[in-house]
Amino acid sequence: MHKIMLQSCYILIASLAISFSSVLVNGKPFFLYDTTSSRCNVSPFSKSMFGLKSRGGALFGNGSNKKEEVRNEIEKYPPLEREEIEEWLSHIPVYAVTDANGSGVVLKPDNETSVFYFFMSPQMANATLQQLKDTNGELDLRVSAFSLGKIWFRILKADKQTEVKLKDPGSSASDNFLTTKGVEYRLVPDTRDLLGARMLLTMDPEDGEKLKAGDTMTPEMANKAIQKAMTNSPKFNSTFNEIPVFMIQQMRMQKQNEEGNDPLTFVPMYFNLQNMVNIWQQFASQSPEAKDVEPAISLMDLFELVEKMQDESEIDFRHVVLVPTVPTEMEGSTSQSSALAGQATQNKEEFNVPGATLGDV
Repeated sequence: MHKIMLQSCYILIASLAISFSSVLVNGKPFFLYDTTSSRCNVSPFSKSMFGLKSRGGALFGNGSNKKEEVRNEIEKYPPLEREEIEEWLSHIPVYAVTDANGSGVVLKPDNETSVFYFFMSPQMANATLQQLKDTNGELDLRVSAFSLGKIWFRILKADKQTEVKLKDPGSSASDNFLTTKGVEYRLVPDTRDLLGARMLLTMDPEDGEKLKAGDTMTPEMANKAIQKAMTNSPKFNSTFNEIPVFMIQQMRMQKQNEEGNDPLTFVPMYFNLQNMVNIWQQFASQSPEAKDVEPAISLMDLFELVEKMQDESEIDFRHVVLVPTVPTEMEGSTSQSSALAGQATQNKEEFNVPGATLGDV
């Protein structure tokens, strides 16, 4: 878990014009049967209420100077079952290129490799769709949304030697299948958030102090920061299956208690760094209690996070909630993105989530 001052990070985000592109996809496409069981509808979160953690301290153990004998008294929470993790991930939409029936497009860049891509970003999925249409114009392809909870164990973490049936899209015969093993399932993060994670891990404290003191981010400084992030980051150096998750340790959100008692408090974690920073800035500008708080941004990989959830832990993961990415003002909220998000899973529990709702994706 890594921390950085929020003001420094906010200025970096505002100053850097970070572009993104799809993962380069090459190879002959095949249709993978059947991915449609991982699709369903989405229920939007409600807007907008969150608060501060009442006292200092770190959710993941940072900043603790307690002696070991005191730490041994800390309560341990039982591991989450697979069904709980699937539910925890269920409201997060991911996107993939499919045919009209919802069967996924597997790419074979060579005779030995088969790759299927899921994207955290609908824009990146659409860019990949366009690449495939440019070279396979006769195919009826589209972007479909899937539930991350439904694909996590069944597809992403499945045995790589499981046999799957692939069909050549040029074949009309219903029994003309190619049976293969070792399909690689890749979950691709938004490139901007991947770069943001690398910058968090490589930004010097003195750089942050300069920005906080009012220094202007020049193009030379921006290029230097990006170059450093691209070459020196100790983590998030892969373009797939490393998904950054961000949190502000003092931030909390609430869900109405079904028993009618006090609302339940949860720790929000964000896939989009700018979403989180914007929400904090908005709240801090309106709330006297946040005026003098120096928020600490923390960073973790989603795959590592899910692994930790399956072990006994000092963290109560049952009171942690993932907040889906919503478009920034620069991106806008396209009708196509909204329709895609409507295909992802239905979340039956309603949280008071800061900012835009999942229905706005």
